[in-house]
Amino acid sequence: MKWQREGVTLYHGDCLELLPIAADAVISDPPYGMNLDTDNSRFSGGNTASIARRGNGIGTGEGKPILHDDEPFDPSPWLDYPAVVLFGSNHFAQRLPVGTTLVWLKRHDAAFGSFLSDAELAWMKGGHGVYAKRDLSMNGEALARCHPCQKPAGLMTWVMERSKVPHGATVLDPYMGSGTTGIACIRTGRKFIGIEKDKRHFDTACERIQRELAQGLLFNP
Repeated sequence: MKWQREGVTLYHGDCLELLPIAADAVISDPPYGMNLDTDNSRFSGGNTASIARRGNGIGTGEGKPILHDDEPFDPSPWLDYPAVVLFGSNHFAQRLPVGTTLVWLKRHDAAFGSFLSDAELAWMKGGHGVYAKRDLSMNGEALARCHPCQKPAGLMTWVMERSKVPHGATVLDPYMGSGTTGIACIRTGRKFIGIEKDKRHFDTACERIQRELAQGLLFNP
């Protein structure tokens, strides 16, 4: 299935079966191979009222598994693109060449060490430094997020800038989830190709990107 609008092309399918795909950059948050339990109602402390308020998975896919997250991730199909950023790199670091580490700080200092991870890591092709961005915007969207691993659009804009993806370039996200990378591309004047195998998330991405395009806005970072 293919969904296309000006500057945006979305595919429902297996990204590996669609190769080769021409693009200037790959920016993605792939399945890490950690078999993530997305039913976050387990963090309610057994409080049934809390579970009822939050629902299954706290808006993160109703506790359903992330496709292929139960098997090791192989980044090799994406490493030859001119610019590459892959989140979750600490889970498959042994399969990556030396590069730059990007850190998403997603908690206030006072909450460090209190609940799951304080930050998430991404590998960027080239270089060898470590750069961090604090973005707390997802903290207020636990009930509204569209995907268990949803990232802020501002974060995806930042990683495109760090990896020097030119405005007007084509960005490929082969594991696009709910389409946040595409939204960041629209807001910064980049073209976008997204691929998602899970039909639920593909439909969500189409809806979110359609709404973003309908605004008719072009933001400069």
